[in-house]
Amino acid sequence: MKKLILAAVIFAAAIISVQAQRIKGSDTMLPLSQRAAEEFMKSHPSLMVTVTGGGSGVGITALVEGTTDLAQLSRKIKFDERNKLKEKGITVQEVIVAYDALSVIVHPSNKVTNLTREQLEGIFTGAIKNWKEVGGDDMPIIAYSRETSSGTYSFFKEKVLKNKNYMSGILSMPATGAIIQSISQTKGAIGYVGLAYLNQKVKPIRVSYDEGKSYIEPSIAKSKSGEYPIVRPLYYYYDVSKEKTVKPYIDYILSAEGQAIVNAIGFITVER
Repeated sequence: MKKLILAAVIFAAAIISVQAQRIKGSDTMLPLSQRAAEEFMKSHPSLMVTVTGGGSGVGITALVEGTTDLAQLSRKIKFDERNKLKEKGITVQEVIVAYDALSVIVHPSNKVTNLTREQLEGIFTGAIKNWKEVGGDDMPIIAYSRETSSGTYSFFKEKVLKNKNYMSGILSMPATGAIIQSISQTKGAIGYVGLAYLNQKVKPIRVSYDEGKSYIEPSIAKSKSGEYPIVRPLYYYYDVSKEKTVKPYIDYILSAEGQAIVNAIGFITVER
């Protein structure tokens, strides 16, 4: 009996000694955080890191409510979100851990390969409704978007639509994977995803930000050179009072080993 009690005490002590860290937010960053957490825990067995998605807005809400240690965002924190944190007495630290090229995608059978920013604005605001208006087949355009809590939704609206409203009735998807799946199965579809999510089931569009003088494909090389125009930072935010808790993981993802994961996933590394 004494041996059983002793074993139970040792087991309980082992559980207590494992420190848990929670990361929550951007679906774009999900594959990066998951891979980084897995590798981090191999070299830090006393630290357990859990990663969940839900969108950038969900990550900040969790930080406000104290249900995450790191909020992962694919866009910068908003003014009202920062105020909510201040009301809770929380001062946040911002860390850029990678960059992402936001890619516009269509069905592989779509003969359109180039679109200007102005044409993209027209498509996603509803002014352009048929592919024949942009050099494609006579086929209705079916536009997909992320839901409003997504940082990708906010960034695309700011950077591509110049803060104009999305069309009424646009098809909002809860996750990036859902956009990939929907567009791969719908010939007239168009949407946008992070570079790391590109695969053979969809076709990326070459984009022009100089009114059609040049069209650039989304890639790591073109993003690093500054040629591809739709590039955004990817962030972690944390409560500065919990810096000691999150610092080992932050240091890891910013290290050469962590940035190698950034590159392997398909994001752009942070120059240090």
